[in-house]
Amino acid sequence: MTTSKYSLPQSERINSKKQIDRLFRGGGSKAMTAAPLRMVYMADNRQTDSQPADGHQPMAQMMVSVPKRYFKRAVKRNYVKRQVREAYRLNKHILVDRLTESGDKTMSLCFIWTANRLLPTAEVMSRMANLLTRLAEKMTATDNKNTPQ
Repeated sequence: MTTSKYSLPQSERINSKKQIDRLFRGGGSKAMTAAPLRMVYMADNRQTDSQPADGHQPMAQMMVSVPKRYFKRAVKRNYVKRQVREAYRLNKHILVDRLTESGDKTMSLCFIWTANRLLPTAEVMSRMANLLTRLAEKMTATDNKNTPQ
């Protein structure tokens, strides 16, 4: 089964409580911000023994959190979550291409909304692209530092 470069299947979303706990309580996670988005991420080694039934393990998995503190109405929270998921879906190739080059890494990402106002979708897209580009550059710098000369 071939998936599009711009798809976001269920397998690429974090829905396991264990994985969420590892991301936030594991100690190996890092964060970066491009207001109003905060990205918490954790790199992990690719596991071949726990692949899904179709044999395809996603390179990156993501989740979105919009706290009730910022938007009391679920309609607005859901709107922001849709905006963030769409921005990730259209820009994830920045990160996935970098992960494909390294080959042995997977990434868990959580995007947290940190503003109490709605933004235009184009602005959310640019902030998402900024975050993913910075993460890909950081991974490249880390790989170059770890490679023996």
